[in-house]
Amino acid sequence: MAREIGFQKVGIARAEPLTKEAGHLSEWLARGFHGEMAWLVREPEKRLDPRMIFPNARSIIVCALNYFTPHEHLNDPDVGKISRYAWGDDYHDVVRDKLDRLLDWIKSKRPDTTGKVCVDTAPAMDKAWAVRAGLGWIGKHSNLITKDLGSWVFIGEILLNLDLDYDVDVVEDHCGTCTACLDACPTNAIVEPYVVDSRSCISYATIELREPELPETVANNLNGWFYGCDICQDVCPWNRFEKPTDESRFEPRLGETAIELDQVLSFSPEAYAERFRKSAMKRTKLTGMKRNAGALKKPKSR
Repeated sequence: MAREIGFQKVGIARAEPLTKEAGHLSEWLARGFHGEMAWLVREPEKRLDPRMIFPNARSIIVCALNYFTPHEHLNDPDVGKISRYAWGDDYHDVVRDKLDRLLDWIKSKRPDTTGKVCVDTAPAMDKAWAVRAGLGWIGKHSNLITKDLGSWVFIGEILLNLDLDYDVDVVEDHCGTCTACLDACPTNAIVEPYVVDSRSCISYATIELREPELPETVANNLNGWFYGCDICQDVCPWNRFEKPTDESRFEPRLGETAIELDQVLSFSPEAYAERFRKSAMKRTKLTGMKRNAGALKKPKSR
């Protein structure tokens, strides 16, 4: 039914604490690699034990949704490139809609079912659960990679009070000796395989950072990126298996894969609200967008 609803991959994991991942998360936070994302520090136990989110959890259904559309980024100094994930409608809404439909279907078969849908905003470690459910492996760029779709996928979960048949076959790491993502990152944000320092990451800086100015290392190496960055995924050899999604809501809004910088700088609050309604790009807020556009138009410091 998950596939009928539109998901490309689905797996089921037992709802239990993530013990192995606990050490990795603790070390990553201790090194300050989360930057200003303070919510990652709050109540880490909720990220590691799904029963802290949904006490009756017995199983976790993990679904992956392909968002790749075969359009190209523009390399034009007058426009700012937008990360592929944000071209279409807000993925939170699209994935949640499909997961809600799946949960409703399960309830129609088992009226005693209770469950909770998680899409990114819930304190669940989506990628860790995707690995547990056999959907793929975590690449050296820290994104989930699937053998048949590459890394252009969104992940969502349903926590259920039911005991189900669990997927026990974990997909082994197929990154091998490849270091393409590490080599390509212009800010060296991938400090070692599988470890990203958000403070140096273009995506973090242009989306999550609330400072009035971008860090100099990022500002001098934007390479045209206005919102997010796809470099580490663009160079990943596994993305040769990318396939166009059949979800029309992921097609570029207004046909745009980039946005005119002067247009951004002239946005009024009203124009901004109208332009980015139901878009994931509203996360960076108008002040962040104008900061990013200004950084792209400013000559690089030496």
